[in-house]
Amino acid sequence: MTAGRLTLFDSPLFLGFDEIEKTFDRMRKSAGEGYPPYNIEQLGDYGFQITLAVAGFSMDDLDVEIEHNQLTIRGKQSEDDDERIFLHRGIAARQFQRSFILADGIEVRGAAMDNGLLHIALERVIPESKAQKIEIKAPTNGKQHASIASITSAIDVEEDKQSNKKTKK
Repeated sequence: MTAGRLTLFDSPLFLGFDEIEKTFDRMRKSAGEGYPPYNIEQLGDYGFQITLAVAGFSMDDLDVEIEHNQLTIRGKQSEDDDERIFLHRGIAARQFQRSFILADGIEVRGAAMDNGLLHIALERVIPESKAQKIEIKAPTNGKQHASIASITSAIDVEEDKQSNKKTKK
């Protein structure tokens, strides 16, 4: 989080949402990109397809990768213009980078080129429900339960590490 800027995720009710805030920052930074043009289509209930117009680029000129839920497509044409003499050059050989932030559960299934269009297939994978019941235990003989005591002491040790204090408990 940037100092002085408040967001929805500053609330104490949102624990561990730092990555989502970073994702919003990445989205904001990539919003100004305009080239190459693209379409996003929904295919059925769980499928998506991103199509980019990459006329003039070969498959060797393109790179598609995913890292930290960010799909990045880069294009850089090879420099063979030294052998060619242009009387007019209206088709620019410019490089590009286009990024898409993918939600958790969206997986890239593949990419293919067809008539100057790069198609990237995506699918939403529905995870199995992981609901779990947590047992609530009563104290035994008026003493704190051993597992609760170990959790509490682990939290105390972690807080001491963060504040760089060396205290014995």
